[in-house]
Amino acid sequence: MAYRVTFIPGDGVGPELSEATRRVLEATGVEFDWDVRDAGADVVEQYGTPLPDHVLESIRANRVAIKGPITTPIGSGFRSVNVALRKELDLFCCLRPCKSYPGVRSRYEDVDIVICRENTEDLYAGIEFEQGKPETGKLIEFVSELSGKEVRPDSGVSIKPISVSGTQRIGRYAFEYARREGRRKVTAVHKANIMKFSDGLFLQTMRELAKEYPDIQFEDRIVDNLCMQLVQRPEEYDVLVLPNLYGDIVSDLCAGLIGGLGLAPGANIGDGVAVFEATHGSAPKYKGMNKVNPMAMMFSGVLMLRHLGEREAADRLERAIAAVIAEGTHVTYDMKPTRDDPTAVGTSQVADGVIEKLQAGA
Repeated sequence: MAYRVTFIPGDGVGPELSEATRRVLEATGVEFDWDVRDAGADVVEQYGTPLPDHVLESIRANRVAIKGPITTPIGSGFRSVNVALRKELDLFCCLRPCKSYPGVRSRYEDVDIVICRENTEDLYAGIEFEQGKPETGKLIEFVSELSGKEVRPDSGVSIKPISVSGTQRIGRYAFEYARREGRRKVTAVHKANIMKFSDGLFLQTMRELAKEYPDIQFEDRIVDNLCMQLVQRPEEYDVLVLPNLYGDIVSDLCAGLIGGLGLAPGANIGDGVAVFEATHGSAPKYKGMNKVNPMAMMFSGVLMLRHLGEREAADRLERAIAAVIAEGTHVTYDMKPTRDDPTAVGTSQVADGVIEKLQAGA
């Protein structure tokens, strides 16, 4: 029986990456019934929005989606199409595995870290008050009166909500993921030494939750110390669970450890709904040039296969991509020793190389 999956090609280089990913997913032998839906800058004129309702309806119905990079049009009213997807579908966990593969140019080896970033709270909740607005002035007066602390009257203000329920949800996902994937440790990342009633609540809730998982080692790190230690000793870390803002920053730091965003897969996961995506942008200047590395989206396809329970196919696809990387022949310019290497191949040819390895039983 084929899996019904919402397939969003995206815009910019998205359609090229999506097509390459579709080909390698199908080459695993797993059957898919693709429900193709368009979103992004290219559909604004037709629908008046980069995220039409039918896209959301398709994902809700199918429960699984994979998408290429999407441009957020300037002045569209959206902060980000990706943020809107997370909000509308309550995709509370941004899952970002960062794993080293032999053949990638990087200062580090043997990095294998998984980021579980809370997606719905913290400073990214979008509760903001613009400098100079009457309501901002009222808020500043109220906060100053309530707290006894001065807030400069020419300030803009953002609210940082962190809840017990939101923390329990992302924390439980991190522990369950660690248990399911045979991981050894979960590290909670925070700034509780300064923000005692938001990050402090996050840390307190994680400590209580950890008692339910005695088989998983638990520790915590202050976020600035963690960033230093990730650069010095990344092998010490396994699963990281973080509030929204820190998760955004640390996930890119970890991507840098393994060679960059071109190799960093991602998933946004909610209760019974999951959207898989490359974590980089749509690079519209490269549109139609068959140039950009599709491996981040291919690795996101590996995550999707595991989510669907197709672990054997997922493992075969990961091994095939890893073999292409190690061989270094069917790779794009960014994975060559120099970016002007004439032996670099295009997006589609990377898919050809991966399919060849799949067929050879890599």
